[in-house]
Amino acid sequence: MTDQPTALDEVVQICQDLIAFDTSNFGDGSGPGERKAAEYVVGQFEEVGLEPVIIESDPGRASVVVRIPGEDSDRGALVVHGHLDVVPATASDWQVDPFGAEIKDGCIWGRGAVDMKDMDAMIIANVRELARTGRKPARDLVIALFADEEAGGAKGSHHLVANHPELFEGATEAISEVGGYSITFPNAAGREQRAYLLQSAEKGLAWLTLRATGRAGHGSVPNPDNAVMHLAQALTRISEHPWPRQYGATVRALLDGLAQLSGRSYTDEDPEPVLELLGSTRGFVDATLQDTVNATMLDAGYKHNVIPQTATAGIDCRFLPGHEEELMATLRDLAGEHITIETVHRDIAVEAPYDTDLVEAMKRSLLAEDPEAAILPYCLSAGTDNKALSLLGIKGYGFTPLRLPADLDFAAMFHGVDERVPVDSLLFGTRVLGRLLQDC
Repeated sequence: MTDQPTALDEVVQICQDLIAFDTSNFGDGSGPGERKAAEYVVGQFEEVGLEPVIIESDPGRASVVVRIPGEDSDRGALVVHGHLDVVPATASDWQVDPFGAEIKDGCIWGRGAVDMKDMDAMIIANVRELARTGRKPARDLVIALFADEEAGGAKGSHHLVANHPELFEGATEAISEVGGYSITFPNAAGREQRAYLLQSAEKGLAWLTLRATGRAGHGSVPNPDNAVMHLAQALTRISEHPWPRQYGATVRALLDGLAQLSGRSYTDEDPEPVLELLGSTRGFVDATLQDTVNATMLDAGYKHNVIPQTATAGIDCRFLPGHEEELMATLRDLAGEHITIETVHRDIAVEAPYDTDLVEAMKRSLLAEDPEAAILPYCLSAGTDNKALSLLGIKGYGFTPLRLPADLDFAAMFHGVDERVPVDSLLFGTRVLGRLLQDC
């Protein structure tokens, strides 16, 4: 009798298969969509006797959901979710075909290798093993692979939460991306210390359009009511505004944990001694010490000698839990009288409790594979589909477990050129996730 393949046998190929589907999300509906990748996922699940459903919000914008009964269905179900879309990639910038899923230098290369088809593959491989063996997870699992996360989830997680909440009936907690990965730094004894960052909070987001209005006119004539200048002045005020440093509970716990492990001290005025321990991950954490606003798009005029009546800018605002109203009020003051502010997309900040049975189960699953490691909470500066699930009262965490080489610039992999995930890290994560699903 031939032995059944395990999750470890399959996860690398599944990850490569997923990367090979171009699911680029341009944010304007012009991309290829997720349907082909979703059909592949459905095939993987149906092959082992599961009954997933595909839900489309628009033609081609497809999400997959399947429910797996657990040993104790009276407990709240756990949503284990990923997303199938990726940000676009310009092939000429890469060393390899971004959708070639090539294995090179011990890594799987390709768009989505860390954001987040690696976790998708871990989920699929472990679910297939559960189904083949007949083993039940500790509690009901709701497995969801969403569309459209890279554009805020309106065509994916938010669509399902609004239109198909029954799929998540009874769910109380969720795990997804951008947490559970390792950093390495010298500890108080001078030895290398590996710590895993378990994401338990996310900043909120507001994608806004600043619209300046003024008087149209000839480019050769002085015009104090110039919409372009009004916009430029508003952007300058916003750019130069010193957003105050804030230490939320999750950020404080991270910094205190780093200080204890390293033997270093820090103050609110000077957190540098512990921040520098974070290496390439520091950018993620720096952004959670304050609210942030960045200009990302500009549009004005149609001819050099015509002063336009309007000018617009797109800005990306990220706010800490509880800070949305304060940020918006500050922006209105900075923008000034000639500017109106239009909301294109907004989503909430979330913060989940850290003293829970699920967090303890995540810790156990990591320490079983890496016993000398430390585990610390952190706040994500970006957002995940946990925001949508929170509208159903589901507490979300970032847990894509990866034991990473100390010299890998992991933060640069997210939306970056030459995105890649070490094969050994993928196998480690598959083992950890498999343990968690049995122990959650």
